[in-house]
Order: sequence, then C-alpha cells, then structure tokens
Amino acid sequence: MELNEGKLNDLLGKVVVEMGAAANGPLITIGDKLGLYEVLSKSGHMSSNELATKTNTAERYVREWLSAQAASGYVEYDTKDQKFFMTPEQSAVFGDRKSPVFMTGAFYAISSLYHDEPKIENAFKTGEGVSWGDHNTCLFCGTEKFFSPSYAGNLISSWLPALDGVVAKLQKGAKVADIGCGHAASTIIMAKAFPNSSFIGFDFHEASIEQAKLRAKDAGLTNVSFAVATAKDFPGNDYDFIAYFDCLHDMGDPVGACSHTKNALKPDGTCMIVEPFSNDSLEENLNPVGRAFYAFSTMLCIPCSINQEVGLALGAQAGEKRLKKVISEGGFTKFKRAMETPFNLILEARP
Repeated sequence: MELNEGKLNDLLGKVVVEMGAAANGPLITIGDKLGLYEVLSKSGHMSSNELATKTNTAERYVREWLSAQAASGYVEYDTKDQKFFMTPEQSAVFGDRKSPVFMTGAFYAISSLYHDEPKIENAFKTGEGVSWGDHNTCLFCGTEKFFSPSYAGNLISSWLPALDGVVAKLQKGAKVADIGCGHAASTIIMAKAFPNSSFIGFDFHEASIEQAKLRAKDAGLTNVSFAVATAKDFPGNDYDFIAYFDCLHDMGDPVGACSHTKNALKPDGTCMIVEPFSNDSLEENLNPVGRAFYAFSTMLCIPCSINQEVGLALGAQAGEKRLKKVISEGGFTKFKRAMETPFNLILEARP
C-alpha cells in the first residue's frame, strides 16, 4: 500500500506534538510543586537565575525547564532582555491556584495513568474492573486539584442559582448530601457559603473520607461531616438537596444510585448531577475535550464501573440523552439541563 507523504507528514507532526505534551507533563507538576509558575506569574520578566534564586532551586534545571515551557507556549521568552514572563492567560492556567481555569491538577491525575498502565492492560485482557482505590495515589490529589478551581469559580456563583429554589433553601437551612465527595472540595465550598445548612459527604473510598475530614477541620467548619458509604446505601432521608459531582458515570449501578437518591429526598427536594460535558453521539465528541475525557474514561471511569456490582460503564462521555434515561429509570420524573460549561453539564432532577 502506497503512503500519502503529505498525510504521513501531518500525522508525524501531530505525534511529535503529542510527544512533547507527554514529556512535559512531569515538568508541569514539578513547576507547580516548586512554585515556579506562581513566582514567575507574579514577578514579571525573570532570568533563570532570578527564578531559581527566588524559588530556592538549581539554576541549570530551571533554565532547561523554562526553555521547555517557552517552547510549549506555557510561558513567554523576551528575546531582547533574554528573560521569561507569563501572560495573564498563562498565569490563569498555570500560576493562579484560585483561577477557575487552573489546570495543573490534571497532570497529577495523568501521572497516575502511567503508573497504573499495567493494571489497565490486564483489564483489557480479562474484562475485569479496577477499583478507584486501587489506583496510584497521584490520582486522588490530582482529581481534587483539577476539579476544585472549577467548583470554586462556578458552584456558588452560577450552578446552584441555576437550580429552581435551591439557593433560598440553602440560605434558610437545608439538609444536604454530597455523594462521591472525594476529598470534599465541593462539600466544603457549599458548607462555607451556607452556614445555616448542614452537609454530609459520602464516598466509598475510605482514604478519601479521611482526607475530607482533615480538610473540613482545617477549614474550621462545624456544619459538615463525612462517612464511608456508597450511592446506593448512604443513610438518612428527608434531604432537601443531594449532589453528585463528576461521579455518577463512574458507578456500577447509576440507576440504583438514582433510585436510592430519589427515595432519600423530600418530595420537593432537588438532585444536582454535575457530569463531564458531552454531546450525545461519538461524532459530536471527536474534539479536544472529548479526546481528553475519552482517555480518562478508558483508564479510570470504565474500569471503576466494571469493578462494581452491575458495571453499566456509562463512561465520561455518556451525554445528556443517556444520562436522562438513567436518571428517569431511577424514578425521577422531572429533569432539565440547568446549564453547561466547556467541561461540565449541570443537570437538575426532581422526584
């Protein structure tokens, strides 16, 4: 078969870009851990020596790191003064931990994918699942670091106000459950914003619940608690509000989870389901966002679901149509897309 040289060169060019991205992943986490991005973003034009001095790091390593970042377009290089700097946009993505588009957390999670590649290779061969708790620990801190900025930037200001009557209930004093709370980024944000309400976070991963308790203690919160439980057996009833943040698609039996949730809500209660953004068909998801989510889904979401009792394996690109079917089969009669972001669908379900 004769090769089309133009198409071959285009593909090779794409692969070289991919190689650079993959190789720079660890440099992103190093830059985050050592404060290289943060200091550079706040200090203006800096030489490698100045950045190394200010971050107490070795200049020769910093010089090469800066060169890689400039070649990636993550920082800028001024050829006149031979110094490096970051634009406001680069700072928002890499240097400002409070930015809603702060992205370094994703690369911590990505590092776990490489650590766990042998486990997923075996899952391909056997069809078995891989439990969330069996992944490399980089995944757990990475998940928190990736999702927290988006939750902090959107949850109180836009997501909750998009739901019918929920904010008023939370302000007055509501009983709230956060299902699959992980390290409790979402739970703590809500508990801080609505001190009159009581919040309880549930997760089936015991180590995450222990971290959640520490996070809440450090935040000085008294209106939040945590317990180990699944989405199908978490205790309590008469909840005013129950939330799922980027986790329903990971569950083995999301229909059962929705059924239990519906029964735990008050008749006028609300369930919010935040899911990765997805269109309903594969061809509509063949884009950069879909590409990233399909990759995470293959390595994390599908194995996690298959490891559980039913293993529906919705995946991170389930789409609104399929999610509505699951939620409706769980007993909810009212459903709507409250809003969307480039990375999330915010869905509202009522009994």
